[in-house]
Amino acid sequence: MRTGPRSHTEAGAEGNHYLRRSATLTARLPISRRLKVILAFALVYVFWGSTYLGIRVAVDRVPPILLAGVRFTISGSLLLAFCALSGRRVRVGRRQLAELAVVGFILLGVSNVVLAWSELYVPTGLAALIVSIVPIWFLLIERWLLPVSDRAPRSAIGGVALGAIGVAVLFWPKVVAAERFGWMQAVACLALLGSSFCWAFGSVLSRRWKVAADPLVASGWQMLFAGLIDGAAGLALGQHHRAVWNTTGVAAIAYLVVFGSWVGYSAYIWLLRHVPTSKVATYAYVNPVVAVFLGWMVLGESIDRYILAGAAIIVPAVALVTRAEDPGDGATPVSEAG
Repeated sequence: MRTGPRSHTEAGAEGNHYLRRSATLTARLPISRRLKVILAFALVYVFWGSTYLGIRVAVDRVPPILLAGVRFTISGSLLLAFCALSGRRVRVGRRQLAELAVVGFILLGVSNVVLAWSELYVPTGLAALIVSIVPIWFLLIERWLLPVSDRAPRSAIGGVALGAIGVAVLFWPKVVAAERFGWMQAVACLALLGSSFCWAFGSVLSRRWKVAADPLVASGWQMLFAGLIDGAAGLALGQHHRAVWNTTGVAAIAYLVVFGSWVGYSAYIWLLRHVPTSKVATYAYVNPVVAVFLGWMVLGESIDRYILAGAAIIVPAVALVTRAEDPGDGATPVSEAG
């Protein structure tokens, strides 16, 4: 074994070895991040598309406000417990708690409840298509309601107009048949527009406020606040008297807790912190396709020409908006704390 001083050649060779190793590790970092982004998108795309079916099955047995209360109280409590056990910092400041409570209530306590209620009257595929205009709401909110820039690109404005036409196509048969089948389908469709607006508004607030907390911790607090508020409201309204806690309903809620709340929602919040909002909103392309397919396959929902025409108009409209609003890879994402 050699113990004497190394030559300049040996030292230089070793130094070059470490430099090459460091460069290799640095080159791998972007790949690792891209893989995380791809995985997070896949989780949001697939599982959130399937939650429309889960919500439809669950809301048939548990009224919507109580359903949200049970689902998100369980989801938030267990997610925060997991974060604490895994060494994440669960405690946050009062102001941060207030911001998480506001965002959680808008995203989950309002938007999700309205979606669940609407699915009592409209097919899951139609609900998913109407909700898919979220990127258009993003544009309107970030350009005019909470402006970050002066003018919207012409293609984005065209996308908004095209999206409005697509929504009108989806609404038309509900309005025409309102006298025969009642107005609740039309009202539910309008409510879905409000649901998608609340989701976009809450998402923009989540990105703007940049709460300095681990994404899973933030998700847990948002779910818990939404669940407690909705749970209290559901009990106050007596919805627990109308709930049917059978095996199918409990299984649907469990699916929503695991795949809709833990997996899908946490991936969505993580994406909001690392990817431009307009790119995150592309989940609206895939979710309706998954929802329409599952609604047809499992629930026997019909796919009429209005749904096909509306989808053929709305998807390109959403694409126009997201492409126009995409700031490119140079955009600075919201940094993750911890």
